[in-house]
Order: sequence, then C-alpha cells, then structure tokens
Amino acid sequence: MPNENQMAPLQERIGSCRLCADRFAGTMTRHQPRPVFWCNPSAVLLVAGQAPGIRVHESGIPFLDASGDRLRDWMGITKEEFYDRSRVAILPMAFCFPGYDRKGADLPPPVICARTWRRDVLCHLAGIRTTLLIGLHAQKWHLEKPSAANLTGTVRAWKEFAPACYPLPHPSWRNNGWLKRNPWFEEQVLPDLRSTVRELLDSPN
Repeated sequence: MPNENQMAPLQERIGSCRLCADRFAGTMTRHQPRPVFWCNPSAVLLVAGQAPGIRVHESGIPFLDASGDRLRDWMGITKEEFYDRSRVAILPMAFCFPGYDRKGADLPPPVICARTWRRDVLCHLAGIRTTLLIGLHAQKWHLEKPSAANLTGTVRAWKEFAPACYPLPHPSWRNNGWLKRNPWFEEQVLPDLRSTVRELLDSPN
C-alpha cells in the first residue's frame, strides 16, 4: 500500500496546479486557483464531492459550511471524526472553486481536473472501503453506468452500490425541495449509511 511519503510529490504537484488559472480569471469572481483536497493513504472512507464553494476556497478547509454540517449529520459523525485525515479522504471532482456565472450560480467543476489528477490520486488510496458520491458529477465518473445519468434514479438505486458506494444528493440548502419530495432518502438510505460509516470509523486501522 502506498505510504504518505510516496504520495507527497503528487500532492505537491496538485497543490501548485494552475491548469484552470485563465478559466477562473474569466469568471465573475476572477479568483486564483486554490486546490482544496485531503487524501492520506491510510484513509478508509472517501468523500467525493463536486467542487469547493467560495467559503471553502477562502478557508482551505473542505465542507466548512452549512452543507458540511448537513453532510456530517447524514453520516452521523462529529467534526473531529470528519476531519480526521488518517481515516477520511475528501476528494472533490474539481479541487478548486470554479467561480460564479453572470447570474451568480456556481459553475460546474472543470472536467480537466478529474482527467488530469483523479486516477493517480485514487491509486494511492488503496485502503478506501466506502465512497460517498455526492452529486451527479461524482456519480457519473465513479459508477460509469447508464443509471448514473439521473441523480434521483441513481440515489434510489443505492442498494446496488452500497456499502462500497453511497450515491447522495448534494447536502446544499438548494436541495431542500428534493429532500421533501423524496422522504425515502432519510428513511431508508441514511440509517444504512450511518451504520456503515460508524462501523468503518470504529474499526481498527
């Protein structure tokens, strides 16, 4: 299994990545790249999100926002457990905040990020036993199945993928309506997810 020292050069290259500098300079925020990702070869749980938001871009800490609070509640864990890098890897589909469009909406994660870095990083995370696929971008990439073309259908089919993967909606407030329309998610998916996460984090290294 790769160790932390073997992974360090890759992490340094990603940390200095500027592939999207011109793209970000052309957004409404005109920001500089700031890759935000956490991955330690000892991790057993992978959180595969979409891309950092503006608050994460500013803090450099993934899911340090209301979406993160909801996600941790879904998982049934504390902040301390969530931010334990030795157990939890956080690897969004794009490592940098993509910026806003002219209407103030989040831009999608640039696909060049996953194409350039994702497989190399995952090769170093051989100990991952469960992956949380948050949002359609992560589900399409990781599942590589036709069913991943529709978020609701993919999440509803969660038993096909669990416990290796749990397809989830994004925990943003923007999905409050989706959660109300799909009560089965909290009734069926979350209890199983919490049980799996608890067993995983309580298991010895």
